[in-house]
Amino acid sequence: MTTARTEPDIVHHAALDARMVQAARGIKVLTLASWPAKHGATFLADHARGVTRLPHVEYPQHDFSQARAELAAIAREADASHPLGQYLIDATASWDTAGRLCEALGTSAVSDLSQQLYGSVDAPLPGNGPSARVAAQHFIEIADQFDHELASPAEQVEISATALQLQLQRDLDDYFNERMIEVVLDPDLIAKAAAGATRIRLRTSAAFTDYDRQQLLQHEAFVHSLSALNGREQPVLGSLALASPRATATQEGMATFAEQITGNIDIARMKRLSLRIEAIACALDGADFIEVFRLFLDAGQSPHEGFASAQRVFRGVPTTGGHAFTKDTVYLRGLIGVHTFFRWALRRQQLRLCRWLFAGKMTLGDVQRLAPMFESGVLVPPRWLPSWVARANGLGGMLAFSLFANQIRLDTIDDTDFADI
Repeated sequence: MTTARTEPDIVHHAALDARMVQAARGIKVLTLASWPAKHGATFLADHARGVTRLPHVEYPQHDFSQARAELAAIAREADASHPLGQYLIDATASWDTAGRLCEALGTSAVSDLSQQLYGSVDAPLPGNGPSARVAAQHFIEIADQFDHELASPAEQVEISATALQLQLQRDLDDYFNERMIEVVLDPDLIAKAAAGATRIRLRTSAAFTDYDRQQLLQHEAFVHSLSALNGREQPVLGSLALASPRATATQEGMATFAEQITGNIDIARMKRLSLRIEAIACALDGADFIEVFRLFLDAGQSPHEGFASAQRVFRGVPTTGGHAFTKDTVYLRGLIGVHTFFRWALRRQQLRLCRWLFAGKMTLGDVQRLAPMFESGVLVPPRWLPSWVARANGLGGMLAFSLFANQIRLDTIDDTDFADI
């Protein structure tokens, strides 16, 4: 008897997927676009002496023409009328764009390619909402008004990267009952933290708070790492374990939503995410690296954090202004998109889609198109889930309240509406 996974169309697309994994193996946008640590040390030493010079970063030349030719061949052989075929066509197109971006590192072309991969600051948010920049400016304004009022002194106590490493390692070992994910220190990391399937890196020089600890656990470990580990369990689509650029908005949206739903996203975090979007917009409008660096200093960041933040904006692009690496636009867009999708799934009685999102790294559109593959057993459900997803009743209760509460317009309410409550 032929099982679903051995049917000819499944076998054909599984073989194409395996070829795609091999072709895309070296196309690592964030790794290849990262700056060597020496640039930070030099810039900050000069800044401490009252001298500011534009960093000049030279990138190695890359040639992914053979990989891109193979990706094009895979797309031609995929059946667009099949869910797996359409997934492969979309995925290969994204990897091709990522390959062209890596080939263009250090040039102005990266700015446009980056926007093709990650989106722009002016694109409307899901549901025909305002742009990411408008949303970012809203959160920055709220944070500037209330962050001092809302912040507790206990929440400002700093934790060293070494101490956080030990704490996170214990949390993860307890979750898996074994050493599945290793937490390590990385002096060259641009972000404060980054996660792969089996390793979470913390920037050695970074200082963290207890909020950071919970954010990293929910965001990096229980979304990015779990989705990669679950992707490795897939018998057909091995590419679901890869950090595909086209899935970045959904991945970061899920991770930020995880912070929110577990009560671990604070106003300072929202301000940091929003400042990155405003900085990208300023860079695209012509601000150079030094001007963007000063934007972060004026917003209250230390010189070290300000440099790290500005560095994120200028990965792979000239530092002279007019160009930006737009990956950080995905956080707010992804958060709002995922939140909206979860509410839609509840209304349509399809919360299973929300759980399947953790079965690998995919987009919101992917999980809908691939639903028949999960239902037939071609794709397997996630082996590991964060507790807020595993406890479907709790998730449903929160989303049900959100659906109703969003119908209430605050601009129609005055002080007297609360007199009898």
